Amino acid sequence: MLVPHSDLVEGPQPMEVAQVEQTCTVENQPVEDPPSIKFTWTIENFTRLNTKKHYSDIFIVGSYKWRVLIFPKGNNVDHLSMYLDVADSTALAYGWSRYAQFSLAMVNQIHNKYSIRKVIQSWKIAVPGYLELDTQHQFNARESDWGFTSFMPLSELYDPSRGYLVNDTVVIEAEVAVCKVLDYWSYDSKKETGYVGLKNQGATCYMNSLLQTLYHIPYFRKAVYHMPTTENDMPTGSIPLALQSLFYKLQYNDTSVATKELTKSFGWDTYDSFLQHDVQELNRVLCEKLEDKMKGTVVEGTIQQLFEGHHMNYIECINVEYKSTRKESFYDLQLDVKGCRDVYASFDKYVEVERLEGDNKYHAEEHGLQDAKKGVLFIDFPPVLQLQLKRFEYDFMRDTMVKINDRYEFPLQLDLDRENGKYLSPAADRSVRNLYTLHSVLVHSGGVHGGHYYAYIRPTLSDQWFKFDDERVTKEDVKRALDEQYGGEEEMLQTNPGFNNTPFKFTKYSNAYMLVYIRESDKDKIICNVDEKDIAEHLRVARDEDLKEQIGKDIYFDLVDHDKVRNFRIQKQTQFSLFKEEVAKEFGIPVQFLRFWIWAKRQNHTYRPNRPLTPLEEAQSVRTDLGSSLSDFKTYWWVMPSGHVGQLRELSNKTHNAELKLFLEVELGLDLRPLSPPEKTKEDILLFFKLYDPEKQELRYAGRLFVKNSCKPIEILAKLNQMAGFASEEEIELYEEIKFEPCVMCELLDKRASFRISQIEDGDIICFQKSPPENKENCRNPDVPSYLEYVHNRQIVHFRSLEKAKEDDFYLELSKLHTYDDVVERVARKIGLDDPSKIRLTSHNCYSQQPKPQPIKYRGVDHLSDMLVHYNQASDILYYEVLDIPLPELQGLKNLKVAFHHATKDEVVIHNIRLPKQSTVGDVINELKTKVELSLPNAELRLLEVFYHKIYKIPEEEKNLGPQDRLIHVYHFTKESGQNQLQVQNFGEPFFLVIHEGETLTEVKMRIQKKLQIPDEEFAKWKFAFMSLGRPEYLQDSDVVFTRFQRRDVYGAWEQYLGLEHSDNTPKRSYAVNQGRAADYPPPARKADRTSFTLQCRGRERLVHSKEEDNEARIYVISVGFDDIGFICFSDVMGGKVGGGLPNVVCYYGGDTLLELLSFLVFLLMQTPPPCFKRSLAASDIDSFFFPRLGGWACKMIDFIVPSLDSAARAMHSRRHSTEMIEEKIRALNQSCKDMMQYWDDRGKGEANEGSFNIVSTNTSHEALIY
Repeated sequence: MLVPHSDLVEGPQPMEVAQVEQTCTVENQPVEDPPSIKFTWTIENFTRLNTKKHYSDIFIVGSYKWRVLIFPKGNNVDHLSMYLDVADSTALAYGWSRYAQFSLAMVNQIHNKYSIRKVIQSWKIAVPGYLELDTQHQFNARESDWGFTSFMPLSELYDPSRGYLVNDTVVIEAEVAVCKVLDYWSYDSKKETGYVGLKNQGATCYMNSLLQTLYHIPYFRKAVYHMPTTENDMPTGSIPLALQSLFYKLQYNDTSVATKELTKSFGWDTYDSFLQHDVQELNRVLCEKLEDKMKGTVVEGTIQQLFEGHHMNYIECINVEYKSTRKESFYDLQLDVKGCRDVYASFDKYVEVERLEGDNKYHAEEHGLQDAKKGVLFIDFPPVLQLQLKRFEYDFMRDTMVKINDRYEFPLQLDLDRENGKYLSPAADRSVRNLYTLHSVLVHSGGVHGGHYYAYIRPTLSDQWFKFDDERVTKEDVKRALDEQYGGEEEMLQTNPGFNNTPFKFTKYSNAYMLVYIRESDKDKIICNVDEKDIAEHLRVARDEDLKEQIGKDIYFDLVDHDKVRNFRIQKQTQFSLFKEEVAKEFGIPVQFLRFWIWAKRQNHTYRPNRPLTPLEEAQSVRTDLGSSLSDFKTYWWVMPSGHVGQLRELSNKTHNAELKLFLEVELGLDLRPLSPPEKTKEDILLFFKLYDPEKQELRYAGRLFVKNSCKPIEILAKLNQMAGFASEEEIELYEEIKFEPCVMCELLDKRASFRISQIEDGDIICFQKSPPENKENCRNPDVPSYLEYVHNRQIVHFRSLEKAKEDDFYLELSKLHTYDDVVERVARKIGLDDPSKIRLTSHNCYSQQPKPQPIKYRGVDHLSDMLVHYNQASDILYYEVLDIPLPELQGLKNLKVAFHHATKDEVVIHNIRLPKQSTVGDVINELKTKVELSLPNAELRLLEVFYHKIYKIPEEEKNLGPQDRLIHVYHFTKESGQNQLQVQNFGEPFFLVIHEGETLTEVKMRIQKKLQIPDEEFAKWKFAFMSLGRPEYLQDSDVVFTRFQRRDVYGAWEQYLGLEHSDNTPKRSYAVNQGRAADYPPPARKADRTSFTLQCRGRERLVHSKEEDNEARIYVISVGFDDIGFICFSDVMGGKVGGGLPNVVCYYGGDTLLELLSFLVFLLMQTPPPCFKRSLAASDIDSFFFPRLGGWACKMIDFIVPSLDSAARAMHSRRHSTEMIEEKIRALNQSCKDMMQYWDDRGKGEANEGSFNIVSTNTSHEALIY
């Protein structure tokens, strides 16, 4: 097949700045708006619709077919349900996927302003443990429709006065914008952007963003290439050599580049790679190492020339003539973020004058103590200005490190000469124009104890930005690179503009932490071409022997692994004839018998010998005639075979690579002596042949032949039979190997068509075999295409018993296309199990090197490849366990661990109970009666709620809650200033309070004072407020409290509560490394009353109640429903008082609302810290839950969740989920949390665990550690 060579179509490399600007695939392509459309659907005779589902006509957006789906009577709810649906989802190919931003609207035909429009908004896990708001959805086979189950109440829709149903007609609008899908498996960064990414080897994303920034400063890269290295240097022991190698691969590879050699040169082991080091420290250490290596070379002083600036520290006395100055250098500047609006405000603060007076007077030598002014002014700024934004700082009030997520703006152009050079010292050179252009924005997404790093870079300072996010590089617009990285708060779009909804605001946890500016006057010098003179020469020579040795052993596709062939190092000015003599001496073949071919990379990413060198080319020097900017850094063995390996280009080509790859042709006679190469005409083509043996499942290199392009394959069958050792009349089949990525293409060759008609050219590969038998069933891969497909997809999978997760048990050779049933069947066969359905598999976490917390559901994945993926990493490990019942049956049960206790706190035994998910507490007790041995046959069994490791009495007033009473949350709060506004800060112990109809605030205050036992003098200072979404509305004594807590249109967890504003006198905890264990938070001094509550969920009432007999507290029930979360333990009370705190507390939850709950929980924590904990809680403490190095209160978070689960579920009611999808997302969310828990535990970040809790989801119990 004729495949164009890449040298005819590929653009120049990013190193060559001037040419990159002209390349349409890299720089000058504008960021296109996604295709969009507004679709209007008018439905007449709406009330007469008698179908459960009703679809609109199909409309097309972005060449995709869409339609709107409604449930006129609601999808099992009393609301209209409305979704956007992929119209042809059942007919699409396997693995289809598409992204879309969309909104759905019910048009108000009387007053358009009251139209109800809802925009799709969801939470996505940006980094493990952190959620970000996403305004688009990925449609796929599992989620082919998406929208709002509770779009609007049916009562409003069918009410003619509301204006939505007019003349029995409704009007629905859908606005859809199709976004380009960046699929991890098929996305080609090099093809899409011209650049490649860096692989993340654990927690090295912070390093990757810095390395990409430095690489895209061409002057810096040029200096790195000029650093001296020796033949004996190893990259793992030399930072300069490792960096040279890394930069070389970034330029020439087609795929992402590994950084292991560089981290090894730092002296990091695998564990160190999992730790997030300080970016500023890494930058300084790296520059220091390079600076030392550059000494005594032509690039000495480059680091200082690029990054070094100077400022002057001064102290000047006010009343006497005395001034002290000190000049200091800097490579980067640390700028304050807190309290500063933008970069200019930070510079103002940097040079702000400090007054030294009073007790802080300055000692001015012979003048003694004097009032003085202290400050800093800049003598000069560097050409490349690196600004470190102080996003992380120590909070003395909270006694911990916090991240500053305040909004902080930075300009595209930075003028440091503003206001007549206010930042410059008198000694500064005012002729230098300090006008800078933004080059890079380094971003941190997450919290103080973890997160993710990536960078936005303009390699050539054009308008096109690129996002370098580990392995992936994407084009981005200026809004994404600048505006969205300012930080601060963002307002969630209102879905019902016609109603008076209070908008949500959420903190943006992704924001810039480092900026790189380049001075305008130095731009041409810094954004320079890296010339061919900068690099040394390398040649690789492949021979027939290499092909024979590698094909069928090391490689199966293409011809050779260029990393494993003989390499030669030569000088640029070396004559090629001298190089031929060296090769002849090396291989013992006279020079006249050698002919060299150049390799060419074709458009389909294959490498083939393209043409022989001409005598004219061989007569010239390598540098002059071969025309390449051939240089390397004595590390040719590091070039990846999939990289931009150096094909020799035509003399007129502009660009050449830094490495030549040659094929050495040597003809041998019958006596195996070398002969002169045959003359090659334009009619002659060089073909390579591979032989396949179906019986042995073996592919090997058979040889090569010159044929005429007018010749037919049938004419060379005898030669091929002789080459293979077959009989001369043996029937053979011929196949052309065309490509193997992203899929295998191997086509049967017509033996009666000429090579020219079949488009066969120099370097093509022909695979041949004996004609396969008619009965192919006994042969696993009967022909070449099936064998190559098998090789391409085969995967060696190491299986480990879940109980012995560190040891391989066995391995199997499988196919990535194997289905779930195929895999478990092979495992069952291997271990001798008759029923494969009793096998349960668990995937491997590539970061923690542990099993994932959640197992794979029965047929929960389509193929083996899906089981082996963890985020963007692939694994070859699976864990298995053998169950006592089939997995489908087990998944239909709720698995509970119940601790059985006597009346004392002593634990007797823990029982595992499996019950259908719809079971009640009574079913649990009945099941337990068959399992426990009681001291008295008629002893009463009870389920007890454990709250903060104790069992509490339910107050009498709450036990006797009337139908007109309401149970509300009461929180303590104070107000703090932040973000230039007052913010509510909760603290102390929250509690429930029963309020009665018609009760005024005066009456409520009296009961609160009595309940909390607050002295009159102190209580008089308290203020009372109705809190909605964190905003206080202060109440007067005459206000009726009950009326404020009526149900509203906007639901959410704890969106309404009664706030008690007063000073926070609670003691602050002391800070220590690895502190945060549960024991570090003592129980409250005053025992808080535990309240009961009634949950209403889908019409089913769940009650928590107690009764009191003989001063014995008996808490009977905390519901065990599918949607609930709670702590339960089991107790046998025989007339004695219930004991103290019970160990082995079990946390259990159901599946279909947990994601919404945790999503909303994180959102609220980011906004208004909940007052559920026994100490003051800050927004940054969310880190402690997901990154539990400081997570002592993680166990108490579940207590916080229990009473408000249903309201949280209602808050997210507009999002439609199937049970399977919810459980899948629960696994992902839990996994991110518990992966980090396990990771820090494995790394010794906590001491011995004081206890544990178990999260039981659906049918499975997994233990998560609490520090």
